Amino acid sequence: MLCGKKERSLKRYYDYAAFIADLRALAIGLKAERIDCVIAVSRGGLTFAHFLAMALDMRNVALIRAVSYSGREKLSAPQIQNAPDLSGVKYALIVDEIIDSGETMKAVLSALSDRYPATVFKTAALFQKPSASIRADFFARESDEWIDFFWEIDPTKSVIK
Repeated sequence: MLCGKKERSLKRYYDYAAFIADLRALAIGLKAERIDCVIAVSRGGLTFAHFLAMALDMRNVALIRAVSYSGREKLSAPQIQNAPDLSGVKYALIVDEIIDSGETMKAVLSALSDRYPATVFKTAALFQKPSASIRADFFARESDEWIDFFWEIDPTKSVIK
């Protein structure tokens, strides 16, 4: 398990420079793994998966969608959609930006493991919450704070709406 700094505060802005430093540390640790495919959990894991795949020189990148809300209403369990075709994949890395409660990652792991029992699945996240029901195999930081990721706070977001 890769674990960086343990941080405690109420809220933090996670900037691009910190992201790149954490990405480098994770990529160095993951180079020795036998990863055939990086799977991004949409939407939070997309940026992380893209950069990680570039760092690992990995072209086999897939997407899975986990829906936890209907409008503003939290669903009783995440709905997993768009499961990728992992035929022939022996070792896959599922990535998300944060493992908060752990419900999403558990649901994704369950859905993919049921469909592809011969594939070995590992998980990676930028942030791991200490109270989560599941621990990532690889993560950069452990924190109990609210994280504002730079890709969520980008000022151009308001221009598009």
